[in-house]
Parts: sequence; C-alpha cells; structure tokens
Amino acid sequence: MKIAVIGSGYVGLVTAACLADSGNDVVGIDIDPKKIELLNSGGVPIYEPGLQEMIARNREAGRLSFTIRYEEGVPRARIIFIAVGTPESQTASREADLRYVWSATEQIASALNHQPVSPGSKIILLKSTVPVGTNARVLQLLEEKGCHGVDVASNPEFLKEGAALDDFQKPDRVVVGVRRPEVAEIVRELYAPFLRTERPFLVMSPESAELTKYAANAMLAMKISFINQIANLCDRLGADINDVRRGIGHDARIGFQFLFPGPGYGGSCFPKDVREIVATASKVGIDLTLMRTVDSVNEAQKLVLPEKIRRHFGSNLTGKCLAIWGLAFKPRTDDIREAPSLVLIRELLQAGATLRLHDPEALENVRQYIERSWNLEKGRIVYCDKPYGALEGVNGLALVTEWSDYRNPDFELMRRLMTEPIVFDGRNVYEPTKMAEYGFTYYGIGRGQRLNETLTPG
Repeated sequence: MKIAVIGSGYVGLVTAACLADSGNDVVGIDIDPKKIELLNSGGVPIYEPGLQEMIARNREAGRLSFTIRYEEGVPRARIIFIAVGTPESQTASREADLRYVWSATEQIASALNHQPVSPGSKIILLKSTVPVGTNARVLQLLEEKGCHGVDVASNPEFLKEGAALDDFQKPDRVVVGVRRPEVAEIVRELYAPFLRTERPFLVMSPESAELTKYAANAMLAMKISFINQIANLCDRLGADINDVRRGIGHDARIGFQFLFPGPGYGGSCFPKDVREIVATASKVGIDLTLMRTVDSVNEAQKLVLPEKIRRHFGSNLTGKCLAIWGLAFKPRTDDIREAPSLVLIRELLQAGATLRLHDPEALENVRQYIERSWNLEKGRIVYCDKPYGALEGVNGLALVTEWSDYRNPDFELMRRLMTEPIVFDGRNVYEPTKMAEYGFTYYGIGRGQRLNETLTPG
C-alpha cells in the first residue's frame, strides 16, 4: 500500500519505519529541511532503540524515503497519516496547540490541487494526539478547500518511548474512529500484519477514538500520582512502599503496571494530555477535579527529591557538589520534555550547589536546554560522559532515571570516588539494607524514612 506520513518526530518516524518494514511503500514528509537532510544521510533526529537500523534497512530496500515536498508523497498515497506535534499551548487553559495539524491539512489540500477525489481513494489517518472534534474540523477544512471525498479517520497511537517499535508491531489493540465501515476495513488491512496474534481491532466513532487516547493517558498518569502519594505517606508513617505496592498489586483489579513510585512523570504525553482533557471538559461545563489533582500532585512530586536533599544538607547548598544519574524522563530515550531531572537541577542550582551530570543518551539535550534557558556562571555544571566520572569528589548522588547502566554499579568504587557516600534514589533501584552494608546513607521514595523526625540539616 502507498502511504504518506506527515511529521518526522517520534510518532511519525516510528509509524513510517514500521509500515515500511511490513512491505508498504512509505514517504515521510516534514517541513524541516534539516531533519529531512539528516534522515536522507542515514541519521535519525531522536533516540529510540532499533529505529535507526530499521529506517536504514527500509531506505536501502527502496520502501522508505523522506522529502519536504507534499507533492512527492500525498497525491500517490492511499493512506495519509498526520503525525505532527500538538504541543501544549501557552494559554491559561494549556490546551493543545493544533497549528501544525491545520497547516498539514492545508498542505494536503494544496498537494491534491483542491480537487474532489473518489470515495475510498484517499484516507487521512489522524495519528497525532488531538482534542475531540479535531477530526470533524479537518474534514470540514478539506471540504472548504474543495477536497470532497477524502475520508478522515482517527487512529491514536499508544507507543511507549523506549519500546515504540515493539508497541507498534505488537500492539495491545488498534483503535480506529471512522464514519464509514468501508474505511475501517481498509485500515484493518493495513494493520493486519501486526494483529496476527488476535489483538483487537476496535472500530468506533472519531470522537470516541480521540477521547480514548486522552482517557488512557489520564488513567495511567493517575496511577503514577496515586502511588507517589502513597509513597510520601509511607515516608511519614515508617512503612515501605515496596511492601505496600506488592500488597495491592497482586489484586487483579489493580495490577502492578504504573505502580512504581518516583520523582514524578514527564515526557511529551502524560503532562499535556492530562491538561488537555481538563481543558476539553471545561469547555462543555465539566470540572474534572480528579484530573486537575493528578496534574498538581505530579508537579509537587517533582519537588520531593530536592526536598530530601535539602533536609539532609540544609537549605543552603553552597559548597556542595552533587551528582545526578539519569536526565531523560524515562530510560531508553533522549527525551527531556517535562523531565523531573530539570526540576531537580533547577532547585539544586538555586540552593547554591554545583552539579555533575550523566545520562547515556540525553546529556547533550540537557546541555542545550540549560544553555538556552539559564545564564549560569562557568563551573556550576559539569557534563560527564561516564557514570563514575560524575561521582568524583561529590557530596551525594541523586538517581533520577532508572537506566540499566545504573542498576548494578560497583558500590565500593562509588564510595572511593565520592567525598560523602550519600545516595538519594529517586527510583528505588537499590535495596536500603545492601546500601547500609556498603556504608552508604540511603534515601529512597517511600522507604520508611520519616523526614520530619530523622532527616536533620547537616
């Protein structure tokens, strides 16, 4: 099948690569000539395990190409994916900014010469995460520009960064929102190679499909904020969140997924999608109190780790040097959008500390972000290309992202490198008893440390 994928960001590239890998003829389109030049030269603008190799394989086979020209991909395509970004707007409501969706729609109409097409010959699949009603507006825009007969369907993505290729090729389910059942059958044919293990293909209205994406992310975000609040309660009551998590996770109605406490969720999806569903509900007179609270709980959770550090050392960290392991919002990605590490860095710098940072993939993105956003005097931050290099002479280590690189370190070497053997484990990667055996002072999230009673300024 001939396919065009508009947008060469995270969702667009994964979609284009996986569909090409299943034998389709795919053209990726993006308005950024630097991205297209990078892709055509063998590079990839994001880090996702296996993606670069898959793109290279399919480019070599002639099934995947990239261009800045809509005319090279849209007229020939049976299915046109819109997979552009929908970032959070800067308005008070913080709803999704759809300018790139509208621009892509106009460019599609232009590439089709603003002419009608025969029914079923062109299907636009909205892969971008968009508010309810966007599908209908895209269809309206196309018809206003003379492109009658184009079908517009919704096909939300459910990809996890770091495991996106597996998620696309072995989906839990495929959701498609259509107005005509014939369109659903064409989309089913496209996804057939990925549904051979009887995974469900769920057909519904475009509005239901649009809301499904937000509802799913809101539910997952809610589970994270829930377990984080229970973890904070554990700290005050002397309980251990790992025991509590096991105690509730074995209840089949609850399960273990997303019941891991930490420094708060980040990334491009959960924060903005929770805020968008609140904004959408507000427009129709519904106050989603629960979802607003989920967002505020998460923002507060990002301050828990810096607060533990200040309670140990005192509020003034001048003269203290701290290491941070893990900067991406989760492992196996270089994405730092809404990352808890950025809040920790900001708080520690404001308290006067100097920092030594390491991350296997996101280090350069953080460097660029800090240089772009903050005016720091030289020497406040050292960027380290090795984990142990970040520990030299530091007064403590904060682990923020649970990369596998950090799971089984050489604790004896760590002790020798660090001026003070103190670990603030934001992901509960290490066992408190083992850390005590190696001579470390250890603080986790919800591991039974009563902050008001046992943590005193040093």
